Amino acid sequence: MTGKILVLGGYGNFGKRIVRALAAKDIEVIVAGRSKAKAEAFSRSLGGDVTGRVSGIAMDVTTGLAEALMQLRPVVVVNTCGPFQGADYSVARTCIKAGVHYIDLADGRDFVTGIGVLDDAAVAAGVAVISGASTVPGLSSAVLDHFRSEISAFRTLKFGISPGQKAERGLATTKGILSYVGKPFRDFPGSQGRVFGWQGLYRQAYPGLGRRWMANCEIPDLDLLPARYGLETIRFSAGLELGVLHLGLWALSWLVRVGILLPLARMAGPMLAISNWFDRFGSADGGMHVIVEGLGPDRAPIRKSWFIIAKDGDGPQIPTIPAIVLAARIARGQRMRAGAYPCVGLVSLEDYLAELEGFAITTHEV
Repeated sequence: MTGKILVLGGYGNFGKRIVRALAAKDIEVIVAGRSKAKAEAFSRSLGGDVTGRVSGIAMDVTTGLAEALMQLRPVVVVNTCGPFQGADYSVARTCIKAGVHYIDLADGRDFVTGIGVLDDAAVAAGVAVISGASTVPGLSSAVLDHFRSEISAFRTLKFGISPGQKAERGLATTKGILSYVGKPFRDFPGSQGRVFGWQGLYRQAYPGLGRRWMANCEIPDLDLLPARYGLETIRFSAGLELGVLHLGLWALSWLVRVGILLPLARMAGPMLAISNWFDRFGSADGGMHVIVEGLGPDRAPIRKSWFIIAKDGDGPQIPTIPAIVLAARIARGQRMRAGAYPCVGLVSLEDYLAELEGFAITTHEV
């Protein structure tokens, strides 16, 4: 018998993919969102496509979570309600008090790296509180673990993500990125001088996609991966498929950098709508690159490149996989280490890619 899973933001960009995947595993899932009509409509839309029971409820996570946990008694909560930049841990704390496991898809640097502040409470409650169950650091750490047999000492890591213009984009993700455009990052291994959001332009080649513009983004991996793998230098970037949009945001980053206070995060809705006007000029294809250098078992220099390419709009499925895998394990009774910790090294690359079978997603390794 499996336990129930409560997905907050369950009909959103990532939430709906998580719900569908979990319900297809014959797991009961509860879709929670501000609109009961939307939650119920999405639940009904799954119909015979899934074997698990799916229901929808209306809930304001800031006021109704504790009562919902007491009434519904899920074994784990999956929180997709970003943006997590600047957010607090109130949802996770409520889950701990209720004795319910917690997983989120956060990509905020401070949010994910600071989750350990809840460790003592989570251990005492006997629950796992896992933050950052998404592409970064979930997939990025899986790729580095994959290379451990070939690389005995990691030195440098350059990686990034470039989604397709037509791939579905969520408002929360847009707000998260805009929150640090043009703003300085905290130091990290290999940072030379001050690093600013959406600057440091370069072009990255992807198999089958061509070259894409990339720019600095602030994520938890900047702290987590050097600590785990001994990296001396790390650099993460993201890019927009269309140069006019990427370079336009780069220009705005300079206005922020020189002190012009642009409320970009508050403008996320209109900016996302404007970007959608350009969809006809782009594709639904995106990718991620991971380029790592170090020393092999024989202490000789080694360089490995790994790519994941998503076509036909399937890219948004990739960030959902760690949450799907971990939530399913908990629902099926697999014991998780009690405590509060980031999603680093929790999902193997093999398990990650197995969940992506059936989608227009391929990997390339050089």
